[in-house]
Amino acid sequence: MSRGVRRRTALTVLMSLTASLLAACGSGSEAGGDLTAEPVTLRFSWWGADDRHKRTQQVIEMFQKKHPNITIKGEFKEWNGYWDSLATTMAANDAPDIMQMDELYIASYAERGALLDLNEAKKHLDTSNFDQKALATGAVDGKQYGLPVGLGMYSIMVNTDLLAKYNIPVPDDTKWSWDDLKKIGEQVSKAGGGQVFGVQSPGINDTAGLSIRARQQGKAMFDAQGKVVLPPEVATQYWTYIADLAKAGIAPPPSVTVEKASAGLNQSATATNTAVFGLWWNTQLTALTAASGAKLKLLRLPGESQGKVGAYYKPSMFWSVSSRSKHPAEAAAFVSFLANDEEAAKILLTERGVPANQKIREAIAGQLRETDKAAKEYLDTVPVSDPPRITPNGASTVDAILKRHTEDVLFGRTTPEAAAASFIKEVQSEVDAAK
Repeated sequence: MSRGVRRRTALTVLMSLTASLLAACGSGSEAGGDLTAEPVTLRFSWWGADDRHKRTQQVIEMFQKKHPNITIKGEFKEWNGYWDSLATTMAANDAPDIMQMDELYIASYAERGALLDLNEAKKHLDTSNFDQKALATGAVDGKQYGLPVGLGMYSIMVNTDLLAKYNIPVPDDTKWSWDDLKKIGEQVSKAGGGQVFGVQSPGINDTAGLSIRARQQGKAMFDAQGKVVLPPEVATQYWTYIADLAKAGIAPPPSVTVEKASAGLNQSATATNTAVFGLWWNTQLTALTAASGAKLKLLRLPGESQGKVGAYYKPSMFWSVSSRSKHPAEAAAFVSFLANDEEAAKILLTERGVPANQKIREAIAGQLRETDKAAKEYLDTVPVSDPPRITPNGASTVDAILKRHTEDVLFGRTTPEAAAASFIKEVQSEVDAAK
């Protein structure tokens, strides 16, 4: 089962439970009360692999030593089963007290009354060291349903070893445009002789890229009410650009692009040194450097100097608290510990992304690897604009929809114009169906 199908399945379960979620919520009034001295058990759920589990368990033990009356029961799964499990436990009125939450789902859970407004727990949850633009990524209609854990920013990753090999200078990323990327990509492809391409094709899993293209033109994917307001001409330009890269041999052939997109990060054109430029989140620099064995550098996105600033903070994930928790004050205190404790941060480091907490970012800077330091520096220095509207309820399948239309354009099954119209209509239909 694909990730897109799993997303749809999880949300289908959640949508069918709207009444029970709304009926069961209401414990948030206790979030501002005093912490109890009585024994308390909190359930904490997250997705991730072994390294994350080990680090998280260490932090749980640290918290329990400071709060001996509070027991944290960890529950973890791989991403594939996490969302079905979460929806099912919500349905059974057995939701975990604290949970990792993803940007794609937070509105769906929040709008159904499943999450606590963390503003009600300010007595126990310190957010003073979080940039307001970072906090805004977890807000829906003025209520803080998620505290961002880590932050990422979209970037161009360039293989400077290959540029040096072909005697091509690194572009000035404070001035360059999308046309400049195409031109330098063409130089690389000619020098690479069919073995190395200029640009790893974007678009397969590139909803952020489409959103940034719109933002650079003063437009958006969704408006404040969650309606799709992406102009068809912006989407048309986006798919035309991707198709042109493939047709000109600047990007790999469509069949190669689709195959690599399905194979994961380690098989990408960037990781296999078969493309010089690629669109990636800055936090992926460490993994891609390890996979490629090459010297990679983060560049600002093209087009940022020609129009409006499109770059924004994207949360790696959020900490959220169930609105049905019997102990919301204690749950908020644990979230505050995860987000603000320096000793805990020295264990977690950047496993969940470059910390969104600015003070914590500086506290762990000396422990970071060079690539993680570069990712942190990018986050600290590149200009950002206000974050886009959180993915609205019903639109969590937008990645899968975009992927399908991009493949259709690359293989000539549709035109960029038709893809743009169809994409907008389909996403809007998903949003409307969730109301």
